[in-house]
Amino acid sequence: MRRYPYSFIALSSLGVLCAIPGAISLAGFGASIHPVLDDPMAGLAFIVSAIALIGSGAFPLVIEKLKEGEGA
Repeated sequence: MRRYPYSFIALSSLGVLCAIPGAISLAGFGASIHPVLDDPMAGLAFIVSAIALIGSGAFPLVIEKLKEGEGA
């Protein structure tokens, strides 16, 4: 079984959770969740934050892959 670094799982999960309200806000349904999400720029901020979180989660995964290849 493949083991992923905890930081990869945590940051990627937070990124996905952050993308959900962003997508809802950009689709125009943000006001049903919270009045602040009625602004499309709030949705864009959530999407940018989600990309940053997923990108940050990718670094530990890449480092783990490099460490595995080093021992071969």
